[in-house]
Amino acid sequence: MHVVVVGCGRVGSGLAVSLVGGGHSVAVMDRRPEAFRRLPEGFAGQTVLGIGFDRDRLIEAGIERASALAAVTNGDNSNVLIARVARETFGVERVVARIYDPRRAAIYQRLGVPTVATVSWTIERVMRRVLPDESGVEWVDPSAKICLVERSVPSAWAGREVPELEDAVVAKVLAIGRLGMAMLPTAHIVLQDGDVIYAGVAADRLVDFDAKLARPPGGAH
Repeated sequence: MHVVVVGCGRVGSGLAVSLVGGGHSVAVMDRRPEAFRRLPEGFAGQTVLGIGFDRDRLIEAGIERASALAAVTNGDNSNVLIARVARETFGVERVVARIYDPRRAAIYQRLGVPTVATVSWTIERVMRRVLPDESGVEWVDPSAKICLVERSVPSAWAGREVPELEDAVVAKVLAIGRLGMAMLPTAHIVLQDGDVIYAGVAADRLVDFDAKLARPPGGAH
């Protein structure tokens, strides 16, 4: 597929190289010609000099045939504007905007603009490594109604089947991590001590989810 990447900084250049390596066609835009020096020699994608929300430059970058756009400049407002132009003017469904201010990111998510909040994401990942027992949220949908969470399975849940856990915590287990490997759960898979679950949870039930996960019904198995 064709992807337009707006912003050729460390993130944009790395993303462009990864996409080209994956066999996709890529156009990278930046308003600074020196930014393209971050791209490797012989880069197979297209480079377009210009401002990311300039419609003519976007057309030059192939926005009319693009399947996706990533706005990863160093400006929050610019990234949101670029994402909105791509979606509302050119009908690109897959857009994402890099946002540095976590408070803005939450607002834009609720307005239906998918965002990556650099600061909050980094803080969250570091917290998960230094305080593995702390609760965290991996992803929130644009309407802020559904969360994807990662949780270690309490030892008291070992020996119980996934559907029992889902019924108790009112969530959907989407994947299980076990001994460094991930798997999709089946109806009769039995949880083991040390498992990590990735579950979809209603945002307004997250506190209740954690409380019920910590206290299995009927006590330990």
